[in-house]
Amino acid sequence: MNRAIYPSLKGKRVVVTGGGSGIGAGLVEAFVRQGAEVHFIDVLETESEALAERLAKDGARPTFHRCDLTDVSAIAASFEKIGPVDILVNNAGNDDRHTLDEVTPEYFDDRIAVNLRHMVFCAKAVVPAMKAAGRGVIVNFGSISWHLGLPDLVLYETAKAGIEGMTRALARELGPFGIRVTCVAPGNVRTPRQMKWYTPEGEAEIVAQQCLKARIEPADVAALVLFLASDDARMCTGHEYWIDAGWR
Repeated sequence: MNRAIYPSLKGKRVVVTGGGSGIGAGLVEAFVRQGAEVHFIDVLETESEALAERLAKDGARPTFHRCDLTDVSAIAASFEKIGPVDILVNNAGNDDRHTLDEVTPEYFDDRIAVNLRHMVFCAKAVVPAMKAAGRGVIVNFGSISWHLGLPDLVLYETAKAGIEGMTRALARELGPFGIRVTCVAPGNVRTPRQMKWYTPEGEAEIVAQQCLKARIEPADVAALVLFLASDDARMCTGHEYWIDAGWR
């Protein structure tokens, strides 16, 4: 499949959180192919180093930074090392299943840190340089899950709903400085992690509920993110953009 090339992305410094696997790895690969200077943050060392090696064989190696995004001081240190950022993609998250009975105060704090809090502090880290430049892009990752009220995800869905509110608030606050903030809400994307939750029958049931009868791949999500990060989307901010094959 032929994919769009955005000249405005060439040479831009991009940071993708959770870039070592799944959708994040698709985002890293897509930005590398645009000629961007790509940095990605993850705790998965083996997967991340393998991704960097694989992409280096195609002529452009992204830079992997190991960082636990639940550690706010580690976030600050990582971004200080990276330097001024043009585009931040807040992708990292974890959709571990849980019931309300299993929620403790400690688990609540952990899930919010894993799925929401780091996005605020990653944004805080990149905004000063973006303000100085008079431009910048932040793309946050939401989820279809809370819109559908999927089971066994109460804290994940709480965080993802909060991300949409955060996106609108940041877009309003940062717009006067030329910084755009958007949110991507994927449907069910075929990644190794997602596949472990579904039987073939369960997967077929999801596809049956979609308008388009095919599985969403990480490259499809990346195509939307590339557009939102590019100058072609210069007047897009403050809203959610869906890629769910018409499931919702």
